[in-house]
Amino acid sequence: MILMVKSILRFLVEKSFIKKAESLRKKILKRVLRQVLVVKFVMKVQQAVVVNQKQPWEENYGKPSRMASPLQIMIDGPLGGAAFNNEFGRPALNGYFRTFEQNVNGEVKGFHKPIMIAGGYGNIRPDHVEKDAIQPGDLLIVLGGPAMLIGLGGGAASSVDSGKLGENLDFASVQRENPEMERRCQEVIDACWRMEDFNPIVSVHDVGAGGVSNAMPELVNDHELGATLDLRKIPSLEPGMSPMEIWSNEAQERYVLAIKPESLELFESICARERCPFAVLGEATEARQLTVNDPLFENKAVDMPMQVMLGGTPRMSRTYETIQRKGDEFDASKVDLKDAIFRVLKNPTVASKSFLITIGDRSITGMVSRDQMVGRWQVPVADAAVTTTSLQGYTGEAMAMGERPPVALLNPAASARLAVAESITNIMCANIEQISDIKLSANWMAAAGQKGEDQALFEGVKAIGMEMCPALGIAIPVGKDSLSMRTTWNDEGEDKSVTSPMSGVITAFAPVLDVRKTLTPELKNEDSVLVRIDLSKGQFRLGGSILAQVYKAIGSVTPDVDNFDEFKAFFALVQDWNNRGRVDLDDFEGLVACGGFSYGDVLGAGGGWANLHHLFQVQTTGHVSAVILQKYLKHVL
Repeated sequence: MILMVKSILRFLVEKSFIKKAESLRKKILKRVLRQVLVVKFVMKVQQAVVVNQKQPWEENYGKPSRMASPLQIMIDGPLGGAAFNNEFGRPALNGYFRTFEQNVNGEVKGFHKPIMIAGGYGNIRPDHVEKDAIQPGDLLIVLGGPAMLIGLGGGAASSVDSGKLGENLDFASVQRENPEMERRCQEVIDACWRMEDFNPIVSVHDVGAGGVSNAMPELVNDHELGATLDLRKIPSLEPGMSPMEIWSNEAQERYVLAIKPESLELFESICARERCPFAVLGEATEARQLTVNDPLFENKAVDMPMQVMLGGTPRMSRTYETIQRKGDEFDASKVDLKDAIFRVLKNPTVASKSFLITIGDRSITGMVSRDQMVGRWQVPVADAAVTTTSLQGYTGEAMAMGERPPVALLNPAASARLAVAESITNIMCANIEQISDIKLSANWMAAAGQKGEDQALFEGVKAIGMEMCPALGIAIPVGKDSLSMRTTWNDEGEDKSVTSPMSGVITAFAPVLDVRKTLTPELKNEDSVLVRIDLSKGQFRLGGSILAQVYKAIGSVTPDVDNFDEFKAFFALVQDWNNRGRVDLDDFEGLVACGGFSYGDVLGAGGGWANLHHLFQVQTTGHVSAVILQKYLKHVL
């Protein structure tokens, strides 16, 4: 059973890498994909109780027997993601790791249903942004691995509260990875787009949730066409599968695409060179009818109008009853400073993430300018990932992340704003011309339907989608959601449940003018000074902080982004000081930020901190580490 769970974990993580990469392909394709440059890897789990090393804030509320333990997820999940990355050939340069499980007002909140996010970015030529139009008679092809009885219903299973489906169905919905096949597909697609005007691919679509049953209809529906297909032409590794299983399985490393009949010979030669399987399933039709013939049973497995399948999908409408969120009284003045420091530094959210980083390749492609490791001691304190656009020149791209789910238990809107702020203060270490060059990806995880959770999701999305990001001039063109973040089970006759906090995970992307000007959190000179720029203007708010968490509290007043104009000015100021070092304060405020500077080199740091609130508050603030001229100090202070 343990081996099975470990295998499932690995498959889940690798599935998330594959599906995220395919999501990227779908959004940046005309007929082809530009090389994927970098990926991010994120994990959220419940409290990671280590045998004989239980921490004071950790409680063992239990878990369903079907689920892996947080420690297993911590160990096996990253190994699965790293294995796929290493075998495919792309660097993992960014991410975060958080643990959380706490009783809040009599209800257990935590990540029994873990969050694993994987994705990345690439670059694309301007003339490849738009896909070509598919015409009636164009050949419809499936490229990549064979169909297998795996991942059946995976898209649906991921959208159901854990525990509501049978255990066997949960396992059946897990996909399997094949990085070698993904690499072969990548080489075929790369070879095609490099042919420019002679590119044989007209349009392409990734195969994800729903398998070919979803990808092929979407491919032709985008061009207001139908299709006639042969079910038995789909390559299959399991001859006993039913028509439904052949049509709907979610075997990974597959694409559907359209090519002109006259391009078939050229495309076939490219696939043969790369040893990448493909099959012609049928052709596009002018009539908007999807027909899937099954010559084995001499019938039509599918025969329905495209408008019925993909047209007129009703918009979801949700209502909620407004609630007032209550915290608790957390008096930081009663906390022993030494004990607080040790507790915070031991929390996995704060502690070193080397175990997640050193297992993966961080330099492959030859275009990595900034990975996680900083300074002569190679300490993982970098704020952002930076890569070059090509092997020549100094332009590039940057990626950084931000999230604040514990804050959402008290103030969902503030949690979302802080996530955006963290992603921007992280990415501002790169040489970015202006804040509007940044684009965001927003991933939303919530337990829809649970008391207060629909309200939390609405408040979070509204806070950044309708207020903060428009004010900053930043777009959110992409994102995903999972609205089933609740786990239920029965423990010896007792019904138990754990609900995850509303989690808005923000990833910021931006073009970089000069990768050589990327700033790192290092104290490189003994005469450096640390300047604290406090956008909160002296408000010491500890609600939802790590300090409160390690004392089994949540607090009451949360940090927030109070002034959008000042935040934009802060970004401009840091870019103006782009030849000097900086680090944002993250969850851990002054104490750990200073530590981050010191770890990057061999220098220490000292400061006149007034009290414990200064050390651990979670505000939208920043440090600028540099030898700063007195006139700048006067300007700031």
